[in-house]
Amino acid sequence: MLEIAGLSARYGAVTALSDVTLSVESGRIVSLLGSNGAGKSTLLGCITNSVPCQMSGSIRLDGADILGLSTDAIIARGLVLVPEGRQLFAELTVEENLRMGAYGRERGQHWRADLARVHEIFPQLVERRSQAAATLSGGEQQMVAIGRALMARPRIVLLDEPSLGLAPMLVREIFNLVRDINREDVTVLLVEQNARQALRIAHRGYVLEKGRITMAGPAEELMGDTHVVEAYLGEA
Repeated sequence: MLEIAGLSARYGAVTALSDVTLSVESGRIVSLLGSNGAGKSTLLGCITNSVPCQMSGSIRLDGADILGLSTDAIIARGLVLVPEGRQLFAELTVEENLRMGAYGRERGQHWRADLARVHEIFPQLVERRSQAAATLSGGEQQMVAIGRALMARPRIVLLDEPSLGLAPMLVREIFNLVRDINREDVTVLLVEQNARQALRIAHRGYVLEKGRITMAGPAEELMGDTHVVEAYLGEA
């Protein structure tokens, strides 16, 4: 579904990604692991053309090259990013933030049905629908961010650090929700520092270090790899 080959990215003289190759099969959850500064968010930004860098290589969605397309055009093809830090419209209500996800194209004509679907997935948001987004808890804000992405009717969702800053109980809830969304035929590329939880729900994983893919394989195999355990799972 999503195929990245030989992708390199530079910010001026600084190289952020070097010859990155990975694939995300339709209907799968793929986790991308890496430390701060490894280039994970830059990779997602390259896929969605939302970062100001120079790119080369190939990014293909359903066989069509999307490298350099506008972000709006990429969203219209069914690929949506849930950014790190949620990036909600703080002064808008929960419902207004969700409706922003349906802005543009014919999707906007069906926002009521899409909103009802989001409310089924996140029933906590029903009673919060008239609240300003800034007044929500971190977990609720993450639900709004994911719900806003679902309002665009995506076929593939890129999730950038969805557990960042959340309490452990909420972290488990978010990962369970990611799995539930995937079961509704939404493909997921998950960037996450909580490697253990990410690999537990993933079908496949990649490790990005200093802008390069250094490991790839089934998630279960990565969980048992010595380097992954020592570097990302917090065990010797």
